[in-house]
Amino acid sequence: MHAARDPIPIPLIAPARRGSFTWLLHLRWMAVAGQLITILAAVFLADVKLPFTPLLILVGITAVTNLMCVAWLYYTQAGRSTSGLVVESMASGENPTTDPFAAEEDPTLLQSIALALMLLDLVTLTLLLYFSGGADNPFSFFYFVNLAVGGVMIRPRPAWSMTAFAIIGYMILLRFNVPVQGITIRQPATDFNLHTGGLLFAFSTCATVVTYYVTRTAGELQHRERELRRAQAAHAASHRLEGLTTLAAGAAHELATPLSTIDVIVRELSRHLEDCEKPQSVDTDLRLIDGQLEMCRQILARMRSAAGDAMAHRWDQTTVGDLIDATLEGIRDPHRVDVDDGSDRVENQELWVPREAVAQAIRNLIHNGLDASGSEGRVRVETSLDDQHLQLMVHDSGNGMTGDVLERAGEPFFTTKEPGRGIGLGLFLTRNVISQLGGDLKFESSPGHGTRAIVRLPLQQDDIRLHSNSGTELNSANPLSGVDPKLADSKSG
Repeated sequence: MHAARDPIPIPLIAPARRGSFTWLLHLRWMAVAGQLITILAAVFLADVKLPFTPLLILVGITAVTNLMCVAWLYYTQAGRSTSGLVVESMASGENPTTDPFAAEEDPTLLQSIALALMLLDLVTLTLLLYFSGGADNPFSFFYFVNLAVGGVMIRPRPAWSMTAFAIIGYMILLRFNVPVQGITIRQPATDFNLHTGGLLFAFSTCATVVTYYVTRTAGELQHRERELRRAQAAHAASHRLEGLTTLAAGAAHELATPLSTIDVIVRELSRHLEDCEKPQSVDTDLRLIDGQLEMCRQILARMRSAAGDAMAHRWDQTTVGDLIDATLEGIRDPHRVDVDDGSDRVENQELWVPREAVAQAIRNLIHNGLDASGSEGRVRVETSLDDQHLQLMVHDSGNGMTGDVLERAGEPFFTTKEPGRGIGLGLFLTRNVISQLGGDLKFESSPGHGTRAIVRLPLQQDDIRLHSNSGTELNSANPLSGVDPKLADSKSG
């Protein structure tokens, strides 16, 4: 049985940098076929006198450039098994790439090639129309098709360059073309007149409107797709967090009973052996067992704390100063922590947050700083206000982190501490608490210069305040599930 996966997100729009380059090539093959069929039908069925050779050469240019792009894409993928990548990504639970050509290409290069091809298509369309009646040819409407495709596939500014090319091409066709009997309605104008000006104005207006609305719609769809992917990532992170906290709480609960039994037996055994003659090594072993049991109790306590099993959390109206005080209440070495509350404005700034959850998150950062700073090192905590955000900085005096450690900081069960001093969940949970409050956590570090943990929290939590004032208490088995009221409602339902 395979575990159910989240549905694969379907892109609402596919910009060239993400694989629709091959879609452009398919469209150009369709254009080649349509142009050939139209030319042959006009010449052999409708008996229209067209310059057959120049038209076929122009269609051939489109076909040849398409073949060159296909060959380039093929050879750039040489040595890489696309099917192997798809199978590997499916086995790892990731979404397979559906476009074999878009996996590892430079997005800027693909954008540039796509723009060059579409500009070439505008030139060939203009020349095809020039040899077949000019602006009187009904197929001049295909200018708008090219503009619509360009507005979808490439960025707005290059799309407007296509609009300029199309307007210039249509202007040329109004003045210069090869008349074709049955297609040409009037001879090309030798000077400007009201009819020619009206046609040019109408075409320019339509081209501008098409480009504007297509690019705007494409931009909105791309924005919605990014938001959808962000929401899916947050949803997946919430599921992973729920599983990890459940695992931690369950393991702590299950291990508590046998460890308590061992502890009772060891104490009874020690009491029975007090008056008996025994080797010194027995007393040493009993003290060692007792010490290891105490270590196990501390680990279980951290697991329960990390899983949020200690207490349910609710939203509170507090201030920055009260939040810092609540954070310092649980610090194990408060004499090694220097706090800069900032000005009175910062200290008295009102907040609406789950105070205990946020205090625990900052406390985790301080404890990490204390561990990194050694037994004599100090940790500094600073607060400030920045653009409707509260910024808290925890700066330790340790040896700093390498780039590899910085990249993995926050991964579940990843820790650089000695065995028994951490389980690698504290920083992961801290990041999730902050992110689900709309904030962010980042680290600045270099070897030998300590580490800065910078927390930014938004001061306004209007949606959360409204939910809390409605009488709903946000609490759960962990401090994170109450962060998002919508998630809390969905779980309670």
